[in-house]
Amino acid sequence: MSAVEIHPTAIVDPAAQLGSGVRIGPFCIVEADTVIGDRTVLRSQAQVLRHTTVGADCDIHPFAVVGGEPQDLSFRGEPTTLVVGDRCVIREHATLSRGTARSRGITTIGHDGYFMAGTHIGHDCIVGDKVIMAAHASLGGHVVLGEHVIVGGLAGVHQFCRVGRHAFVGALACVVADVIPFGSVIGVHAHLAGLNVVGLKRRGFTRQQIHELRAAYRMLFAEEGTLQERLEDVEERFSSIPEAAEIVAFVRADSNRPLCLPRD
Repeated sequence: MSAVEIHPTAIVDPAAQLGSGVRIGPFCIVEADTVIGDRTVLRSQAQVLRHTTVGADCDIHPFAVVGGEPQDLSFRGEPTTLVVGDRCVIREHATLSRGTARSRGITTIGHDGYFMAGTHIGHDCIVGDKVIMAAHASLGGHVVLGEHVIVGGLAGVHQFCRVGRHAFVGALACVVADVIPFGSVIGVHAHLAGLNVVGLKRRGFTRQQIHELRAAYRMLFAEEGTLQERLEDVEERFSSIPEAAEIVAFVRADSNRPLCLPRD
C-alpha cells in the first residue's frame, strides 16, 4: 500500500479515513467523519468538510470547498452528507454542498466529473457520471443532471430542474425548466434550440440514431396538436427507438418544473 502524504501545515482530523496513496497539500483542511479514496490529491488550501465521502483518484484544487454546509435557511446543523464519485476533477474555488434534512439528506456526484473554477453544486443535487460544468456554472438545490451533461460557463440551473442525459446547456443560460435528454438549450430564460448533435457525434451515436432522434424531436415539438397528443404520437411511432423512448419517459415523469420548450 502506498503511504499517505500529509503536508505539516495541513489540518487533518484523526477521525478522517484516508485511503492508500492520498496526498494532502499545504494548508488543507480535512474534517472528521470524512472518507477520502485511494490516490486522491488535495492541492494547497483545499477543504473536505465533515460528513463527506470523496472517491478514488480525484483531484481537488486550491480553495475548493467540498462538503460545505447547505446554503438553505432551513439547515440547523443536521449531519447530512455529500458523496463524490471516482476520478472527479474539482477546480479552484468550486463549492459542493451537502444535502438538507428536509429533503434527501445527501448530495450525490457521479464518477469522472469535471467541475471547473468557481462552479457550485447546491444541496440535494444528483449529478450523473461524466458531467462537465464550465467555469462559474451553478446548480440550485435539488437539481438532477443526467450523465454526460455539459453546463456552459456562467450558466445557472434553477432549483428542482432536471436536465436529461447528453444534454447541453449553453454559456450564460438561465435554465428554469426541465431539459429533455439529448437537448440543447441557450438563452435567458433558456429555450430549447434543438438536439445536442455535436455532443452525440463525439460520444459515438450513429448517423441513424441521430436521424431518428431528430425525427422524434420534430414530431414532439411540432405546432400541430397538444403536447400530450404529440407525445403519444412519438411514443407510438418511435417505440422501438430507445433514445426516443427515454425522452418520452423523461417528459412523462413527475417534476416540480415545467418543460423547456423551443422558442416560438
